[in-house]
Amino acid sequence: MEKQTDPKKTLGQAIDEVIQSLIPLDEPSRMTAIKAACDHLKIQFSGVQQHESLFPQALGTALPTTTAPTRIVDIKSFKQEKQPSSANEMAAIVAFYLSELGPQGEKKQEVNVADMLKYFKQAGFPLPRAPQVLLANAKNAGYFDGGKDGLYKLNPVGYNLVAHNLPRANSGSLVTKRKRKPKALPKKTSHKHRK
Repeated sequence: MEKQTDPKKTLGQAIDEVIQSLIPLDEPSRMTAIKAACDHLKIQFSGVQQHESLFPQALGTALPTTTAPTRIVDIKSFKQEKQPSSANEMAAIVAFYLSELGPQGEKKQEVNVADMLKYFKQAGFPLPRAPQVLLANAKNAGYFDGGKDGLYKLNPVGYNLVAHNLPRANSGSLVTKRKRKPKALPKKTSHKHRK
């Protein structure tokens, strides 16, 4: 009988194939290809990092690896990375964290107000004044679907907000300053001297 070959590739073979596929591309195209592959495989992509140990010197290429293995992130670190500027954005971050990054025992596809309160506190983000309407407001902002039985699911708009649009490029300050109206000057009163 012929020995059947294992269809699974070794790590080295997979790395070689990735490198060979990326070599013809320019650097921005390489980054796009790597990011798309990570998104497809649900690997957290936080920029390309050098991992020389994964690339034998014999390959003779300075290409970086795709990413480090999936990292375990806590909600506070994730919030700091994404820099939400509103409670609606923070709600989307919590839902994304629980569906994509959370520890095995905490992962869930639908969230409720109790989840928001728990993870807002863990992340050190200010609680909204009316927590009971937070998810309804975030749904109205376009980030969630659902609402039946108080459960909401992050929709593609909310997912893309967290995965691709946060932090915002101009997120220098989280609070926008309101223009103050100039104070009215007091009216001058004429004092008549009485004789």
